[in-house]
Amino acid sequence: MNKNRRKIILVDDIIPNLDQGRNILKTFYEVYPAPSAEKMFEILENVRADLILLDIEMPGMNGYEAIGKLKADPSRSDIPVIFLTSKHDDASEMEGFDLGAVDYVTKPFSAPLLLKRIENQLLIESQRESITRANEELTRHTVELEAVLGEKTAEVTRLQSAILATVSDLVEFRDGLTGGHILRTQRYTSAILDGMLAAGTYADVASKWNTEFLLPAARLHDVGKIAITDAILNKPGKLTAEEFEVMKTHVPVGVDAIEQIMSKTSENEFMLHALYIAGTHHEKWDGTGYPIGLKGLNIPLEGRIMAIADVFDALISVRPYKRALPFGEAFGIILEGSGRHFDPALVGAFASVRGEIEAIVAAGGGEGAPVY
Repeated sequence: MNKNRRKIILVDDIIPNLDQGRNILKTFYEVYPAPSAEKMFEILENVRADLILLDIEMPGMNGYEAIGKLKADPSRSDIPVIFLTSKHDDASEMEGFDLGAVDYVTKPFSAPLLLKRIENQLLIESQRESITRANEELTRHTVELEAVLGEKTAEVTRLQSAILATVSDLVEFRDGLTGGHILRTQRYTSAILDGMLAAGTYADVASKWNTEFLLPAARLHDVGKIAITDAILNKPGKLTAEEFEVMKTHVPVGVDAIEQIMSKTSENEFMLHALYIAGTHHEKWDGTGYPIGLKGLNIPLEGRIMAIADVFDALISVRPYKRALPFGEAFGIILEGSGRHFDPALVGAFASVRGEIEAIVAAGGGEGAPVY
């Protein structure tokens, strides 16, 4: 037998029908006659059939029972079955279709009709297999593409992190910050976010944030200080009112710098976090902050979080005009600022992660230059 020809099992308990069907099909297909459903299953142990022609009325296991058993076997359930029957009522045909038959052929056979029905079903099956293979190939290519994109994304993220580290180090160098203020505030931000998520605080917003964008963006909160003169930025003492007004311009300068970057890139999720943090972390809950005087929930959530992180680190840091406050005293000042300087809900989140904040301070030290 030609192994390249499609394989058909012909099942009928009437031998003349088997002989007739075999004679019709043998020129075009590899035919396996079976006088019973039981014999069909024996053949299936060794032959992967492309189609089964199955008589309905047989002694022992009838056609309905046989197709039910066939469809229950995952390894054979996709083999198309055409019922052979001498019945011509709609109810019998509907029962067969409900059980999984793909077509009906009435006996006695009409050779042209039988061949055409088989041809149609094998064509449908061939198209289904082609679609399945195409989908599998598409899935494989998709997985490979996602892997490539994932690596490219990782490369971009690493490059982004390197640039951020360089810019933030430059800001710290110009500002005389020797104690890692920028890195600590990023870690405080992460801790506060942990407390928020644990309590469900502003979960409708925070749960949608990608922390791989949010946390690195926190490092740009004082990027505008690059434009402040050394005489003011590193003055060994408290600033005058006029000098403080100049210092405050680091916020709009930082916003302008970030907006310039945003105008040249399509990836704005990260830059939006940076924009909100740099532009609003000096705003206060009661509306007395700068540069705009935003109040309450009108202050972007990122800015309200950074306000706590930034002020707390300033409190525990050495300044030319003050000592570093003990942890407990600084922590208490943040709590006292609830509802005035800070969002009360975020102060609650900050308080809930006190242990995490203490660990950050212990690991990072408390020295630093002024943060205005």
